[in-house]
Amino acid sequence: MIEAALQRAWRHRGPLALALLPLAAVFGALAAFRRFLYRMRLRRPQRLPVPVVVVGNVVAGGAGKTPVVIALVEHLQAQGIACGVISRGHGRSSRDCREVTAASTAKEVGDEPLLIARRTQVPIAVGARRVEAARLLLSRHPGLRVIVSDDGLQHLALARDLEICVFDQRGTGNGWLLPAGPLREPWPRHADLVLRPPGTVIEGFTLERGLAAQAQRADGTRIALAELARGPAVIALAALAQPEPFFSMLRASGFTLARTLERPDHDPLEPQDLHLPAGATVVCTEKDAVKLWRHHPQAWAVPLALRIEPAFWDALDRRLAPRL
Repeated sequence: MIEAALQRAWRHRGPLALALLPLAAVFGALAAFRRFLYRMRLRRPQRLPVPVVVVGNVVAGGAGKTPVVIALVEHLQAQGIACGVISRGHGRSSRDCREVTAASTAKEVGDEPLLIARRTQVPIAVGARRVEAARLLLSRHPGLRVIVSDDGLQHLALARDLEICVFDQRGTGNGWLLPAGPLREPWPRHADLVLRPPGTVIEGFTLERGLAAQAQRADGTRIALAELARGPAVIALAALAQPEPFFSMLRASGFTLARTLERPDHDPLEPQDLHLPAGATVVCTEKDAVKLWRHHPQAWAVPLALRIEPAFWDALDRRLAPRL
């Protein structure tokens, strides 16, 4: 309830946001002091022997970074550039630095790293200190030529060669820092490349999000999304920071939603918390499926499909080529 209230407050400069402005000033001062330490070289970012591309955001609550990471990795793979991914592994119970393996679970490494591993098959490591995760990957996979960091714009301890800042339909919200607004740091700030939805008043390349043409079950069975939508009403499940866009896209695709089930971002989706009726048709995000399929393999996972304007990839290649 608190999270929902904050999300609403962050859209406007209303009474709750105004009341939180003193805390936002403290947060901003602390963040500025931390940036000052790195700018003055009192703290030094650690540089890796290969280029580092950070995909992150400045808005709290997720902005769809992971699908962009997957698209970026697939773009590099298509060019024959060996890459690995590092992540903090939000929502995991482990505290160590470890590589994601075929036997890993979302509880051990986090749902997003596990999804990236299954989609791309590239080496992935999770760790609270991304430098350690990257060094682990490079020690085990010395042929890697690029490290992609899933999140980490504010992780200044890791030197980066390119920054990609991702926005969703919220833009910058009310434009204030946490907790009065959604911003982790002031915007505008420098970023090499910016991805934003159409219609937002932010300069950058256009990123459109939609649903893939097919849904999939745990056993690999696929069905056309249009055919699934013509069936009985479904239970739509999403454990995301922003679940409503997923539900809206399902409705726009012709689905009748008998019930929407919202869970906190990175929720483990345990059966006792969900109370899913036997025989119900359940539709979820691809990220949630890596957890839900353990005990509900008949659920249909609907991947996101991204449409990124071609000029973004041209700009990325131009910036990355001299560093390879």
